[in-house]
Amino acid sequence: MKFKTLIIAALVALGGSSCNTKSFLDINTNPNQAASTLPSYVFTNALNTTATNIAGNTNGQGSNELGFYWAGQWTQGNGYIITTTQFAYQFTNGDFNYWDTYYDNLEDYQYVINNADANNQKFLKGPSKVMKAMLYQQMVDLYGNLPYTDALKAAASLAPKFDDQKAIYESLITALDEAIVDLKANAFTSAFTTSDIAFNGNITKWIQFANSLKMRILIRQSKVSGRDAYIKTEINKIVTEGSGFLTGYEASIGGPSFFQPAAGQLNPVYDRWGYDATGAKRALNNYPRPTKFLIDGLKAAGDTLRLKRIAYATGGESTGTPGVSTKAEIAANYAGTPFGASSGYLPANTSSVGPSLLVKGDYNRPYILMTSSEVQFLLAEAKQRYADVTLPNTAKAYFEEGIVQSFRVLGANTAGAAAFKGSKIENYDFDSSADKLAAIAIQKWIALTNFNGLEAWAEYRRTNLPVTPQSIQVPDNKRPTRLFYPNTEAGSNVANVTAQGTIDAFATKIFWDVD
Repeated sequence: MKFKTLIIAALVALGGSSCNTKSFLDINTNPNQAASTLPSYVFTNALNTTATNIAGNTNGQGSNELGFYWAGQWTQGNGYIITTTQFAYQFTNGDFNYWDTYYDNLEDYQYVINNADANNQKFLKGPSKVMKAMLYQQMVDLYGNLPYTDALKAAASLAPKFDDQKAIYESLITALDEAIVDLKANAFTSAFTTSDIAFNGNITKWIQFANSLKMRILIRQSKVSGRDAYIKTEINKIVTEGSGFLTGYEASIGGPSFFQPAAGQLNPVYDRWGYDATGAKRALNNYPRPTKFLIDGLKAAGDTLRLKRIAYATGGESTGTPGVSTKAEIAANYAGTPFGASSGYLPANTSSVGPSLLVKGDYNRPYILMTSSEVQFLLAEAKQRYADVTLPNTAKAYFEEGIVQSFRVLGANTAGAAAFKGSKIENYDFDSSADKLAAIAIQKWIALTNFNGLEAWAEYRRTNLPVTPQSIQVPDNKRPTRLFYPNTEAGSNVANVTAQGTIDAFATKIFWDVD
C-alpha cells in the first residue's frame, strides 16, 4: 500500500492563522521532506485534493467522470478515437487507479486528526473524520474489501490487512457519530474559519453533512437481507440527534474565495472540461457528451427546464453570451449521443455538458460533493421502505422536494418543479407512479447528473434503474460491477490482495449489489 503524508512546508512561511488561498494554490510540495506543518494547512490542501481526485483536472480523469459514463449519463464525443477501456469495458488492473490518490488523501486527513490536539486545532478533527468517512464509502463502492483498521499507519503497517466491506460500512456510521461528537465539542476559532474551504467553519453544516452521509450509507444497504432493523434504528438515531440534513444548500469545496484565475488554480471541472485561465476553450470540452438516453428521456417527460441546464443545445455555449446556447434553447435543438457511439455524432451536431457545470468565465464555482436533492431522495426512499421510521414527512413530500432541489442546484426556476405534481407522468408524479421506489431511483439518477457520477453509478448498480442502453462497443449484456484492485497495490501488498480471491469485474459484486 502506498503511503504519503502530504507536506505543505511552503505554507508555513505564510504565517498567520488563516490561508491566503491564492498563494496556497501556487505551492509545490516535496513528498521527501520531513513532516512539519500545521494541521490547518494540511486540512485546506486535503479538501482541495479531494475535489481534484473526484473531479479530475488537466492531469487526468477523476473518479466521478467514470461514474458519469457507466451510469449512462455521459458518453464520449466523436471528435476522438473511442476509448475502449471505458466504453468497451476493456480495462485491467492497470486502469482506473483511484486507489493510490484516495489513500494519499486519506493520509492527509489522518495527519490532521493525529496532530490537531497538539497544535490547539481540535476543531479540525470532526471535519477530517467526516471527510475520511466519505472517502472510505466511495472506496468500498469502487473496490469492496480494502485496508481500513490497519490502514493509515504509515511505516507501522506497510502491508495492511483488508477488512470486510460490510464491516467497513457499519464502522463508518460509528465514525460519523464520533465526528459529530468532536464537532459539537470543538467550535472553529474565528481566525481559522478560512482554513475550512467547505463550510467556512460552520459546525452545524458539517453535522448536517455527516447526517446526510449516514443516510447515503444506510440506504445503500436497504436491499441487503437482514439489514432493515439496523437501518431503521440508525435513521431514528439521526432524527433524535436533531441537527438535520443538508437542506437547500450543498456540501462543496472551494468557491470564489479560493479558486483563482490562474493556471492550476481553477475549479477542477472548469479546468478539465471548460476553459483555461485565459478563457481559451479546452480541447476536452468536446469530450464528455450527454447521452441520447438522458436527453430523450427529459424531452419525453417535458422536463425541458432541467434539460437546458444539464446540456447546451447543439453548437455549444455562445461565444458572446456565457451560459447561453449558441442555438435557440428549444427542445428540438438538443441532441444526445448514443452511449459508446464512435462515429456520426460530432461535437457540432450534438449537445455538450451544460451551464449547470460549465460557463465561460465561471472558474471559481464551488465543487459539489453532495447535493441536498440527493438527500431528499434518500429520505423519500427511507420513508417509502420503512413507514414506521421517525422521519417527520411523507415519502411523497421528500420526493417532490427532491425535484425542487434538483431544479435549484441546476439553476432552473424551481417553480417549474410544481408542474409535475398531478401531471400523471410516470416517475415524475408520485401519486401516479406505479412503482414508488422506481420513481425515487429514477429521479435521483436525474438529479445526480453533472454533479455526482460515482453515486449515480453506485445507485445504478444497486437499483438497476433506469434501464440504460448497453454501450454500442459491447456485444453482450455484461457491465462492470466494480474495479480491479490496482497493480500498484498488488505489487506492494501482494499477500493481502491475493487473499481477496479472484476478482471478476463483471461478476464480483459489492455487498449491497444483490440483484
